[in-house]
Amino acid sequence: MPANKSGPVPRKKKGRRGRLVAITVVLLLVAGIGFGAFWGVSTVRASFPQTTGSLKVPGLTNPVDVTRDANGIPQIYADTDEDLFRAQGYVQAQDRFWEMDVRRHMTAGRLSEMFGKSQVKTDSFLRTMGWHRVAQKEYDTKLSPATKKYLQSYSAGVNAYLKDHEGSALSLEYAALDFQNDYKPEKWTPVDSVAWLKAMAWDLRGNMQEEIDRSLMTSRFTPAQINQLYPAYPYKRNKPIVEGGSVDSATKQFKPGAAANSAPAGAAGAAAGYQSQLSSLSKTLDKVPALLGPNGNGIGSNSWVVSGAHTTTGKPLLANDPHLAPQMPSLWYQMGLHCRTTSPKCNYDVSGFTFSGMPGVVIGHNQDVSWGMTNLGADVTDLYLEKVNADGYLYDNRQRPFVTRKETIKVAGGESREITVRSTGNGPIVSDRDGELAGVGKDAPVGNAAPDRGDGYAVSLRWTALNPGKSMDAVFELNRAKNWTDFRKAAGHFEVPSQNLIYADTKGNIGYQAPGQIPVRGKGDGGFDGTYPAPGWDPKYRWTGYLPQKSLPYEYNPKRGYIVTANQAVTDEKYPYLLTKDWGYGSRSQRINDLIQSKIKDGGKVSTDDMQAFQKDNSSEIARLLTPYLTKIDIKDKYVRDAQQLLEGWDFTQEPDSAAAAYFNAVWRNTLKLAFGNKMPKELRPDGQCLTVRPADETGPADENDKYVRECGERAGDTAQPDGGDRWYEVVRGILDDPNNAWWKTEDRPGRPGDKNRDQLLAHAMADARYELTSKLGKNIDNWSWGRLHQMFLKNQTLGTDGPGMLQGLFNRGPWNVGGGEAAVDATGWNAAGGYNVTWVPSMRMVVNLADLDKSRWINLTGASGHAYDAHYYDQTDKWAKGELLPWAYSEDAVKKAGKDTLTLSP
Repeated sequence: MPANKSGPVPRKKKGRRGRLVAITVVLLLVAGIGFGAFWGVSTVRASFPQTTGSLKVPGLTNPVDVTRDANGIPQIYADTDEDLFRAQGYVQAQDRFWEMDVRRHMTAGRLSEMFGKSQVKTDSFLRTMGWHRVAQKEYDTKLSPATKKYLQSYSAGVNAYLKDHEGSALSLEYAALDFQNDYKPEKWTPVDSVAWLKAMAWDLRGNMQEEIDRSLMTSRFTPAQINQLYPAYPYKRNKPIVEGGSVDSATKQFKPGAAANSAPAGAAGAAAGYQSQLSSLSKTLDKVPALLGPNGNGIGSNSWVVSGAHTTTGKPLLANDPHLAPQMPSLWYQMGLHCRTTSPKCNYDVSGFTFSGMPGVVIGHNQDVSWGMTNLGADVTDLYLEKVNADGYLYDNRQRPFVTRKETIKVAGGESREITVRSTGNGPIVSDRDGELAGVGKDAPVGNAAPDRGDGYAVSLRWTALNPGKSMDAVFELNRAKNWTDFRKAAGHFEVPSQNLIYADTKGNIGYQAPGQIPVRGKGDGGFDGTYPAPGWDPKYRWTGYLPQKSLPYEYNPKRGYIVTANQAVTDEKYPYLLTKDWGYGSRSQRINDLIQSKIKDGGKVSTDDMQAFQKDNSSEIARLLTPYLTKIDIKDKYVRDAQQLLEGWDFTQEPDSAAAAYFNAVWRNTLKLAFGNKMPKELRPDGQCLTVRPADETGPADENDKYVRECGERAGDTAQPDGGDRWYEVVRGILDDPNNAWWKTEDRPGRPGDKNRDQLLAHAMADARYELTSKLGKNIDNWSWGRLHQMFLKNQTLGTDGPGMLQGLFNRGPWNVGGGEAAVDATGWNAAGGYNVTWVPSMRMVVNLADLDKSRWINLTGASGHAYDAHYYDQTDKWAKGELLPWAYSEDAVKKAGKDTLTLSP
């Protein structure tokens, strides 16, 4: 599909006949490249779901109706909870079973069974963490009987579908997989659903990547320089979620809005001396499937709620748009789960966004309350250096035995592999999964407290998600919550992943609760704040417990009349407990605050249209900050000067057709590269970027006697540094008025003197940007546009990324030329070190109207279907790219009016 000049790629509407002709042409091409079989139209259509008539589903007690609208979004009506969730399992399997099957193999460390030896290393790492084992413990020992019953019903529904479908009748991907092996799906289990929460928690795990990156930076930067690259949160400029409040020192109860009376815990950088060569671990993490997106500063979301005092409806309006990786199909699945009559035997009337493979609704509303989520970003992981030998590990001056287990990894088309997982008191040893990691820390300057180095250190992982918990209970409790008390009780069980939960109800109340299992760390030597790997042999660095729920911040009907969560700091500096040192820096959250304030000042009101418009706000904070400096530089080269003039009078918005946005973002990328990127250690620079640099152990000013080496970057482009997010806004803000700061200076090279100050480097970046865009977009700046540079591709997460080229063409879609940008409210994020393509998107958008739920709106990134060439495979994407939302029918009358197809599932 060719790229257009601006906005989403246009698609002509095709009838059913036209679509089948297109399928046939593609399949003829596939047959022509020698896959050994011809997929006819019947093969492609075999997995499309039946959406009318009736089907038998064993185990139902009464008929269940499934009504789908014009976008294929299902609303399920049943008479018992068990029937409701059994039908949910059946319907999700109809649309998304391939996605579900891949997810459960990933969470269980069994991808090699589907895809062969290429996945053995990934499976080894996932088995070492033991997600599926923990999920089994949760199911066996933690979850309520009702939750288990729902999980069993959901699994039965999935298995009822599997009983009558196999191969291409399940999904086109299975026909492709048959070219490689004889894989057949096994039955779904309740633990398969619970384990998906571990994948969520992994991708939302907090600052583990920052912990690794800071350690890797020690080979090139001093501790003071590293601190400059991780500046403090700008509390005075970007408001935290909860303004004010304190924890009672006697009861440990959080009191919103009260004056704080305690000092913050912990001292930054106390563990800075404990460095390690973690490049191998970083590479291993890059290979672990990140179904939600590349972990790092970009991962996040927007949510906000405005009380009825400030809305045109007189009741709250609630918005949410989680920022995740663009993928095909979208991570979300829209659905309604309705009891025909709510009663003790049928408790649910809920609608919203679900995860395929997991019962219930994750984000949405019921008849009384609505809720949204953003990543809280709590630091719930720590890496520990462990002093080990063949028999055990050192702890508190004593040798302790490992806890070990054997894991057998079955490999499609090959021999099984057996691994031994070793664990210490801190957690599993993740360094065992990479041969290079055997020497991690061998040369690390860890100070006098370190034991004899001997064979070096291993690296273990402490992570809250490896503790069995009750998060699955919390999903159902949220779904049936009737008020603020019910909501907070549910939040208390939402242990992992830790999310910012916002709330609104039909009575007019709004609120916020920070939930999660958040560790309390030992004091270490002078303060242990989780920003660097810690010495596992020292008891002072152990976790001592977890924050009680009553101590976690919340707000209920704050005086300002609205609440914004967008991954900024949760509280101010005086909150007495350490949640994390690595917040998002508040660029998006403050912009949303400002947009709301601008609307409600002087008695103005916020409408549903306003909430939708806020979600598409694409203003660039860094452009607003940096552009005045760029336009004042005297550029002599007319070729570059022509581009510089694009910035004069620009309003800092990033529309897809904006040439100024394209040029500014190229200047920003090149500024970061010159000032910081080229100075990074190779482990943080993007893969394939090769530079001639001085060896990492050389210090002091360069001179003519220095020897240089050729070093190539090793990090995946979407996680490389500097990524250009709002942390880098703060880094640059801190030196912008210091034109002679050392970061502005670059080294002299033969035939090319380095930059000596800020203006020289910015002029250099403007010239580099001009030539870069000339090569990418053409010589004529009138033809430049941000959308042509900033494109979104939707890729199938398995065969669409690693399959043969023609298979990728079958399952992938795009590109779309989009506006927005990194750290904008319309967060179509991109990594400045890796390129301009979109790595983050608002994966869905919703606006809930608590005055009339049928006037709520929603949109998904792709569509209801996971089947390539189904009419609903990506029928929402064009609207999503334009910022449009679909009507969200909720009441039975509204659902019937919007309904196009009805399927009856019978006992």
